Amino acid sequence: MPYIRLPEVQVRRFCNDLFAGYGFSKSESETITDVLLTADLYGIESHGIQRLIRYHDGIRDGSILPFAKYEITHETRLSAVIDAHRGMGQVVARAAMELAIEKAKEHGFGAVVVNHSNHYGIAGYYASMAAAEDLVGMCFTNTEAIAIPTFGRNAMLGTNPISFSMPADPIPFLYDVATTVVPRGKLEVYTKNGKPMPLGWAVDANGLDCTDAGEVVGNIISKAGGGILPVGGSSEESGSHKGYGLGMVVEIATSIFAGGVTSNHVGHSGNGETSESFFALDYGMFGDKAEMKHNLSVLLQELRHSAKAKGQSRIYTHGEKELESKAEKLQNGIPVNQKTVAEMKMIGNSVGVNFERYFGAIWL
Repeated sequence: MPYIRLPEVQVRRFCNDLFAGYGFSKSESETITDVLLTADLYGIESHGIQRLIRYHDGIRDGSILPFAKYEITHETRLSAVIDAHRGMGQVVARAAMELAIEKAKEHGFGAVVVNHSNHYGIAGYYASMAAAEDLVGMCFTNTEAIAIPTFGRNAMLGTNPISFSMPADPIPFLYDVATTVVPRGKLEVYTKNGKPMPLGWAVDANGLDCTDAGEVVGNIISKAGGGILPVGGSSEESGSHKGYGLGMVVEIATSIFAGGVTSNHVGHSGNGETSESFFALDYGMFGDKAEMKHNLSVLLQELRHSAKAKGQSRIYTHGEKELESKAEKLQNGIPVNQKTVAEMKMIGNSVGVNFERYFGAIWL
C-alpha cells in the first residue's frame, strides 16, 4: 500500500482541531496530538495517527469519554492512585507522570498508578518526560489480552510495554519495547498494507504459526484464541519464558498495583479498562548526578564505537534511531498509509474538520 508524505505542521494542526471537535480542551488536544506525532516522528507508525480510527470508534461507542475528569483516589508523599474515569489515556498519563516528577523532585521518588484509563500511545513519551527533568523515568501499561503465555494458545496478557529513560550526552538513553514480539498496532499496519507478517510473530486459534495479520487481530477481538507471541517466541529454548515473565512484571506493576482490570479481563480494545504506572527517580540519591550522567554517556559512546559484526557499519544505542527519524521526518514529512489518509478524511468530516483545508486535494 503506497504512502503519502504529509507535513508535520499540517498534521499537528489537523489533529489538534480534530480532538477539539470531539470536545477536548485546547491543552488536552495538544497533549494527545503531541504523543501521537512523537510516535510517527520516531518511526513508530503503529502508535501514531493510524490509531485515530481506534480513538474515533471508542469515543463514538462511549468507551472513551472526552469530558471525563480524572480523580486522585489515594495519595501519600511518594505515591498516588488515579481513577481516569474512562478519559483519554494521553491526558491522564501526562498528568500522572507530572505528579510522579513533582514527588521525585521533593522526595527523591514518585510513583503514580492509574486505573480505568485508555490507550495512551508510546510509553517512552512519559519516561522521557522524567529524563527531561534530569530524573530517571519508567512507565508501564497493560492492554487488552493479546499475548500467548509460553505453551499456551489463548491470549492472557497484553502488549505490556516497558519504558526506561535516563539523561545522557549527546543522546538520552530511551528504552521502550513491548514484551511481545511485536505490538498489536504492527499487525494493524500489516493488515492495512495487505502483506503477510513474518513467521514467529503470532499464532492462530489453534496455537499454530500464522502469517495472516488480519486473522490474528480478528481472533484477538473476538476472543477466538491465538494471539501474539511473547518476546522469545514460542519455546523456552528461544527464551519465550523471559518475555512471558516480563509481561507478568508489567501486569503486576499496573493492574495489580492500581486495583484495575487484568489484561485477560480487559475488553473493548482496552478502552476504559486499561491500567498504567509511572515512576520518577532522582538518581542523585545515589551520589553525584553529574558523574553518573557522565559515566552513562561514556558507556553509550563506547557501545556505539565497539567492534561491528561482519557486514555491519553501525551500532545504535536506545533512543538514537528515534531522534534521527524525527529529524528526517520534520524535514521531509510524515509517511502516512493511504488507508490512514482515507480514515483521516472520514473522521475529520464526522466532526466538521475538513481534510482538504489542511492538506489540499489528495486522490487515493
